[in-house]
Amino acid sequence: MTDPAVPYASEGTDPSQYVRTREKGSRDVTYPVAPEPLAVPVYDNHAHLEIEDGIGLSLDEQLDRAGDVGVVGVVQAGGDIDSSRWSAWAAASHPRVLAAVAIHPNEAPAYAEAGRLDEAIAAIDELAAQPRVRAIGETGLDFFRTGEEGRPAQFESFEAHIALAKKHGIAMQIHDRDAHDAVLDTLERVGAPERTVFHCFSGDADMARIAGERGYWLSFAGNVTFNNAQNLRDALAVIPRERILVETDAPFLTPAPHRGRPNAPYLIPVTVRYMAAQLGVDVDELCAQLAANTLEVYGAFED
Repeated sequence: MTDPAVPYASEGTDPSQYVRTREKGSRDVTYPVAPEPLAVPVYDNHAHLEIEDGIGLSLDEQLDRAGDVGVVGVVQAGGDIDSSRWSAWAAASHPRVLAAVAIHPNEAPAYAEAGRLDEAIAAIDELAAQPRVRAIGETGLDFFRTGEEGRPAQFESFEAHIALAKKHGIAMQIHDRDAHDAVLDTLERVGAPERTVFHCFSGDADMARIAGERGYWLSFAGNVTFNNAQNLRDALAVIPRERILVETDAPFLTPAPHRGRPNAPYLIPVTVRYMAAQLGVDVDELCAQLAANTLEVYGAFED
């Protein structure tokens, strides 16, 4: 993410030129073969297409590959000022993209330390007024990467983002890592936005039941296919079908059997078919439900 102690890279520049590159290391960075297309179209509820991985597909190439397999829209999520500006630009420029904008919880402490958290929140507020920005996200709490010293800034940022989602009447996408109780308690104490989504849900069946009772949506990513993710499969089994969403979190969390390779919206069918098998439902039936849920949360992609 951008270092908030220096001027934002996008100030005075074209946001479409912003790009980040994921560290490749020793991974296999070739994209998997495209899966069989879905007969009933669905949407990717959360992706980071500004992050270049693998062979470095353009936004148009990503969207075209997705469309070829029945993934007809993507919610592009920001995590700092620059990526949020890029997300808003992508949505304004492409009818198959909607945007979510926010300061990621792991970025909030750095902005606060630099005395720029209020400035950053104000920038998100301005972006959220754009008509194709349909969510505040990803925001929330992360107690895995941020220690005790950074938590006050995370809570301050999270509560400010909750207020923005309410102010603009749009959805909110939550990042929750090792902070389940604190996130649920904050939502209960402050009052959750009308449409609250747990992006890349990481809880268990008990948490899923609470979320369902409160009317939250749970978005499942490719990690639901991982061998060590029984908690996610248990959660999927108990959440009401009208509260289920699907996402990639691309370029991360590539579903099995392609784990570790670059992820992209065109791989959504792999996760959807796995979810349908786990639920014991017809793939087309699940796709129709996922699409309806997405449109209920974010509204229509093509105005």
